[in-house]
Amino acid sequence: MIRAFYTAASGMQAQQLNVDNIANNLANVNTSGFKRARAQFQDLLYQNLRTAGTASTQSKEFPVGLEVGLGTRAVSTERVFMQGDFKQTGNPLDMVIAGAGFFQVLLPTGEIGYTRSGEFHMDREGSVVTADGLSLEPQVTVPSDAVSISIGQDGVVSVIQAGQAQAQQVGSIELATFPNPAGLSPQGRNLFIATTSSGDPITGIPGENGLGTIQQGFVEQSNVSVVEEFVNMIIAQRAYEANSKVIRTADDMLSQVNNLSR
Repeated sequence: MIRAFYTAASGMQAQQLNVDNIANNLANVNTSGFKRARAQFQDLLYQNLRTAGTASTQSKEFPVGLEVGLGTRAVSTERVFMQGDFKQTGNPLDMVIAGAGFFQVLLPTGEIGYTRSGEFHMDREGSVVTADGLSLEPQVTVPSDAVSISIGQDGVVSVIQAGQAQAQQVGSIELATFPNPAGLSPQGRNLFIATTSSGDPITGIPGENGLGTIQQGFVEQSNVSVVEEFVNMIIAQRAYEANSKVIRTADDMLSQVNNLSR
């Protein structure tokens, strides 16, 4: 009976983390390039009261065992890298990746960060940067007298400068992909960094070797489904209530045992 307290408590803790994860997904429903996370759980150790195959008589065996589970625990929060919807903005520096891949940006630490958010801007020197001022890698610099910017599906950045009729190439965007994108470490600010679990980045030209193509003038929206998250929240809440009911029931049973001598 006492075992039920700890088992149900582990279930309540797991569902609390599940609701925390759902809350973060809903909070980022309008975050460009955000990828929802899914909490995953696994059962804990079992107390084996009788192992399957134990002899019941000299010639017979128990076909199944007798075990009591000890609850559950959260084991991971997996990122779901499903493509989000595209939203047209008309901003020439807004880009989406149609398919697999990540934009690369240079972090202040000198590391390379990876993002699906294609909301880029120009700094005072004409470099293409994120909203936090992180430079696109490889760096792309737009001349100050550029009157139009064109970004091809293959990542080639061209501009038409004042007084010229022909477009001039000023840079090229490379994308990166990973053997295991779910192993990337989220850093906030729409950024991921590589880990040993994600594997080393594989960089290349957009549209080649399995990488997606670049579409100019769009941003990728979050892949969070509000309806799905609300359904998951209701399920998590009911599971939490069920586990709390187990604790109340176990408490009532223990109370009756304590009152047997009265």
